[in-house]
Amino acid sequence: MKYRVLAGTDLNVSEIGFGVWSVSTGWWGDIPEEDGIALMHHALELGVNFFDTGDSYGAGYGEEIMAKAFKGNRNDIIIGSKFGYDLEAPRAPGTHKERPQVWDPEFVKKACESSLRRLGTDRIDFYQLHNPRLTALERDDTWAALEELKDEGKVRWAGAAIGPDLGWTEEGIYAIKERRAPSQIIYNILEQDPAAAFINQAEAIGVGLLSRVPHASGLLDGKYTRTTKFDANDHRSFRKQQWLDKSMTKVEQLDFFFDNKDATMAQTSIKFVLAPQIIASVLVTATENSQLEEFCGAVDMAELPSDHLDRLSGLYADNFGVGEKDRIKSSVAEDGFVSVA
Repeated sequence: MKYRVLAGTDLNVSEIGFGVWSVSTGWWGDIPEEDGIALMHHALELGVNFFDTGDSYGAGYGEEIMAKAFKGNRNDIIIGSKFGYDLEAPRAPGTHKERPQVWDPEFVKKACESSLRRLGTDRIDFYQLHNPRLTALERDDTWAALEELKDEGKVRWAGAAIGPDLGWTEEGIYAIKERRAPSQIIYNILEQDPAAAFINQAEAIGVGLLSRVPHASGLLDGKYTRTTKFDANDHRSFRKQQWLDKSMTKVEQLDFFFDNKDATMAQTSIKFVLAPQIIASVLVTATENSQLEEFCGAVDMAELPSDHLDRLSGLYADNFGVGEKDRIKSSVAEDGFVSVA
């Protein structure tokens, strides 16, 4: 494993991070608790030290399973968690719609205390506003509450997880530039905007980034085709078939990019995300040991050929010939799906 410092902090995180949502939300299939714990143990064995969860993952379960997995190993890992959603607000069963968000200082402190209890720890290394709108990021009292938590030693560093879906340019730029907050963003071969703007801004002022969804919800790990059917509880089953067809049209033009006998499609996709040095860690979505081992192997890859990157840049600029790029700004994507992870 290789490690990078998250710029603006003293957190030395593994280039491959573990997205705990894969084993705690049911969005990638039902993962028995013992299997999820074993997978996180294996990640630690592979050198992964950054584990990113959130209080809304399984309404607290994503933090509770971490406490069980790393009891006795707390000092070996770096914990990222998130806050902002009112977990007591009802949500229709079987949906992935957002709960209401609350950013009052009292709520922030209460959410932190609850997360600490579920995690079984005395501090959260990287505590992030979860999918904040611009109005939340502009609240001085929210950031003041985070500073108080830092002074108390309950939070080491604060930042923002930008989302929930693509877009959110104002939010990302504001978090990075105005708050100088290390931020978690969506960035992958198929979804480079507006992340490219975030990367440029972060590099300019030295604010670190984390990236999630490196495989574009599985499209870039080599497993799916136009005829793939997802389980009913898999979050991708909520999207329209048009999403899969359009995405596969893009992927089918990338054979040249993945033409590497020494690396898999999934590894090449991760290497692309790690190219900007300002991105400290890529949060992978793994549900099996074999996946995890494959993903971790990406850190040893040679740099991607410049001619391949140039050709990809041209394809992306033309949106792979499938029409205008999606311009998603509101909390609901064009297909009505919202990912709150």
